[in-house]
Amino acid sequence: MVQIHNLGFPRIGKQRELKFELERFWSAQSSAEQLTLQAQQLAVQNWRYQSACDWLPVGDFSLYDHVLDMSFLLGHLPKRVAKAPGSLLDKYFRLARGRSANDSHCQCVNAAEMTKWFDTNYHYIVPEIDNDTVFELNPTQLLSQIAQAKQHHANIKPVIIGPVTYLWLSKSKGKCSRLDYLAPLLDVYKQLLSVLEREQVQWLQIDEPILVTELDSDWQQALSTAYQALSSSQVKLLLTTYFGRLQDNLPLACQLPVDGLHLDAVSAENEVAEVISALPKHKVLSLGVVNGRNIWKSDLSQLLNWLEPIAEQLGDKLWLAPSCSLLHVPVDVSSEQHMDPQIQQWLAFAVQKLDELQVLKKALNHGRAAVKQELENNAKAVDSRRCSKRVHSSEVKQAVAAITTEMAKRQSPYALRAKCQRETLKLPLYPTTTIGSFPQTGQIRKTRLQFKKGELDQQAYVQQMRSQIQHCVREQEALGLDVLVHGEAERNDMVEYFGEQLEGYVISQHGWVQSYGSRCVKPPILFGDISRPAPMTVDWIQYAQSLTDKPVKGMLTGPVTILNWSFVRDDQPRRATCYQLALAIRDEVLALEEAGVHIIQIDEAALREGLPLRRNEWADYLDWAVEAFRISANGVQDQTQIHTHMCYSEFNDIIKAIANMDADVITIETSRSDMELLDVFEQFSYPNEIGPGVYDIHSPNIPDTEQIIALIKRAQKRIDPEKLWINPDCGLKTRQWQEVIPALRNMIKAAAVLRAEQPTVA
Repeated sequence: MVQIHNLGFPRIGKQRELKFELERFWSAQSSAEQLTLQAQQLAVQNWRYQSACDWLPVGDFSLYDHVLDMSFLLGHLPKRVAKAPGSLLDKYFRLARGRSANDSHCQCVNAAEMTKWFDTNYHYIVPEIDNDTVFELNPTQLLSQIAQAKQHHANIKPVIIGPVTYLWLSKSKGKCSRLDYLAPLLDVYKQLLSVLEREQVQWLQIDEPILVTELDSDWQQALSTAYQALSSSQVKLLLTTYFGRLQDNLPLACQLPVDGLHLDAVSAENEVAEVISALPKHKVLSLGVVNGRNIWKSDLSQLLNWLEPIAEQLGDKLWLAPSCSLLHVPVDVSSEQHMDPQIQQWLAFAVQKLDELQVLKKALNHGRAAVKQELENNAKAVDSRRCSKRVHSSEVKQAVAAITTEMAKRQSPYALRAKCQRETLKLPLYPTTTIGSFPQTGQIRKTRLQFKKGELDQQAYVQQMRSQIQHCVREQEALGLDVLVHGEAERNDMVEYFGEQLEGYVISQHGWVQSYGSRCVKPPILFGDISRPAPMTVDWIQYAQSLTDKPVKGMLTGPVTILNWSFVRDDQPRRATCYQLALAIRDEVLALEEAGVHIIQIDEAALREGLPLRRNEWADYLDWAVEAFRISANGVQDQTQIHTHMCYSEFNDIIKAIANMDADVITIETSRSDMELLDVFEQFSYPNEIGPGVYDIHSPNIPDTEQIIALIKRAQKRIDPEKLWINPDCGLKTRQWQEVIPALRNMIKAAAVLRAEQPTVA
């Protein structure tokens, strides 16, 4: 009999309950006990959603991040956190965000680095390896979840990150090698397996997603060493891979001494037959047949056509699951009360994906007749989407076909543009600016909600938003920033805002997904061909510019980021969709320039996120992604300065592609990584201007002037001072004004000190 299971479930709750409880705790409005109780209630609710699974995942729930949880399970804490006073919960949040609730300034620490989880928009807290690293098992939290889950389900399956992936995700501080720590790490994993044996755990899901990446012989050998060391345990190991194909790692994955293998059959459907042939007959094969990263309904009849012969061949050795953890999709589409019903019937969120697995299981075990009605309903929805005239636009397709190579080129090379821009903008050395957004206060959110509900008319809404923009501009002028922004008070999210105004999108009401910690995003749903029916930002930017003589940046999100941070249609190549978005953003860029905006920032925060996990596939992606950005940006005159922004991504290995974007100024995150991301500029002469982020906006800690000066001086060793900007590492929407003002004041003071040290240049 075919069995079904899940790899992980969304943590935040249907109504983002975890987010709000975390923020209450951090602001000292609730206690650790209240936070723990809310977390337990959410975990129980998640198990209820998954009650039809044959194996219930346990340990996938997290207060902040599952990689951070793994660090605490392994007792792997940096000294600055381990030695700090307070509870484990305090240490947990200090490592995640620099401080816990009620921390005095002396208890604040530098938060750990944060970067993207493989090719997703989820951010994980990077484990740190140094010469002082030790591991010491601390299974209390996991055991508590196991005990609680056993009250709700007979068969539980703990979920952990595998030892080799854990080391691969880590960052070495100093000269030590990550793999040097494999042996002591395996000792702790063996201790954990012994603990789980005593708890009578039958199956353990052990995630090794690095198996879908390119691994050299040392990392391949590390996997062999690790699983040989763990093979004596009585706990059965389900080795779990996702996000891609195994390719050259397929023989290794099949032959490791484990009891089962999970393959992402959405990404690697063409490898299933080879895996079946290579996998020893006694092992379970788990196939991820439902897409855990997108929100479209599966074609269940088509899946059954493919699965029925596999089920006949494998029998009870076949398990079915989503392709990956459902962390990456919203909880329940039935919560959507205001969505277009035609489009809503095309969608499956986490709860519906588990329903699809139940239908597949019942059909495979008892025949299609047992789920006749469910299959008919599914076929109707799938056909409705496939045949809908709302999905395709001949006009949009013709516009994409008419794209020329000249559309992706600026009028003049950077050196000539830079001279023209200096004459137009008259900015000082080390110009100061921010990335775009300013604090989204309760009043701002209330105003937007009232407008959305119809409680405010258009005129009243515009008046209140203009008042917020005016306040933001006045604060920036008082601080003395050189290039201002309008603050984005009218924007709920940097992608959703544009999705609301572009044809081809639908917006969910409760389609929230965790990005990191309490930060949730609501990706818009891109279901059809994209066009821009009207200007999207021009009126707001024009109003802000009318309030000041200083330049105000026009703020846009780039086509690649809109693509990567949306739930994207799966019926055409991503390249084609991205070019449609590029043309829409190009229209907005030209409208801003025509309105007199001299600086336009086109954020491509997610450029690297879309990078394939294997290098041999990078060139094709980067070719069309960079071209799409250039199409969106390069219709402007020389005197218009184009900025772009990238955050929390390792980009050193694609620096040539970033340079090829030919933005006049790029701003990047460097504060958490202590400017290490700038090491690439020792070997690569970046041609244009750059703003290395000096203020970690994901922490409530306020950087002092000396810290900022030190960071910029590190940058000066690699980049010409005349090409350096000073700015935070990301937008400020999640911070409070009482944090932002002193941090920016210190940033501006730092710029003044640095200018004074180079009077001849200034």
